[in-house]
Amino acid sequence: MKIGLIGLGKMGNNMRARLKKGGIEVVGYDTNPDVSDVPDYAALVAALPAPRLVWVMVPAGKVTDAVIDSLADVLEPGDTVIDGGNTRWTDDEKHAKQLDAIGIKFMDVGVSGGVWGLENGYGLMVGGSDEQVAAVMPVFDALRPEGPREEGFVHAGPPGAGHYTKMVHNGIEYAIMQAYAEGYELLLASDNVTDVAGTFRAWQRGTVVRSWLLELMVRALDDDPDFAEIDGYVDDSGEGRWTLEEAIEHAVPMPAISGAIFARFVSRQDQSPAMRAVAALRNQFGGHAVKAAHAAEAQQRHPTRDRPDPA
Repeated sequence: MKIGLIGLGKMGNNMRARLKKGGIEVVGYDTNPDVSDVPDYAALVAALPAPRLVWVMVPAGKVTDAVIDSLADVLEPGDTVIDGGNTRWTDDEKHAKQLDAIGIKFMDVGVSGGVWGLENGYGLMVGGSDEQVAAVMPVFDALRPEGPREEGFVHAGPPGAGHYTKMVHNGIEYAIMQAYAEGYELLLASDNVTDVAGTFRAWQRGTVVRSWLLELMVRALDDDPDFAEIDGYVDDSGEGRWTLEEAIEHAVPMPAISGAIFARFVSRQDQSPAMRAVAALRNQFGGHAVKAAHAAEAQQRHPTRDRPDPA
């Protein structure tokens, strides 16, 4: 089987290697000529037998839109395009209609595994028709982890379902990581615990919180026990926000996931305005201390507040 792969960054290049290892012939295209097998889209299409299969692995949004538009100009009826990036599922519906109008099939695949996917395989969540999924199954089998197919692959539904399930997956991931992070901070704050890294390491077997993310937490602690070399700024790629928007649309309560996302926003502020407001309010109603110069200023304004109110 032969496939075209557009986007040969860290993840795309690793996917190319795993596909080749699984017996799939790959023709790769990237804007970086040093890693690309062909110079342009036309050459990519010419190198593939009809009906062609092209997997797109580029950033979501305008970049993906541009690639889909370009492929629509060079592919032929009966060919198939797979979007394996982190596209919003509503864009999948748009792309599916766009390509269907000219006889080109469309599928979306949520891909999980990151930089470890080359070695461990990728969790795959697919949106498309039964016929399309069956035709592309050799590719999916080459990419997914070893073991039972149903434990690393799902045909989640029609186009859009793959990225929808990946969106929810990433929302859950946010909450799990936040829980580990908060537990780490509490362990670090305790005078009773002398081996924080060892505690996380001991949770890897036999406990109900064991997971691959926990293993990665242990690895990170081994590399930098105090996280001294890591800045506290935490970005988000969009899926968490989309998950919350869907939760609101369907009236599904998500306190854990929403808390994890908002915690990321706090991480981007050297002095969180929200937390400064909370400190100011606590000072106003109870005389609770605020830090540094603010404490002296508050004391000058309210000299009788030498004891906090019990409230």
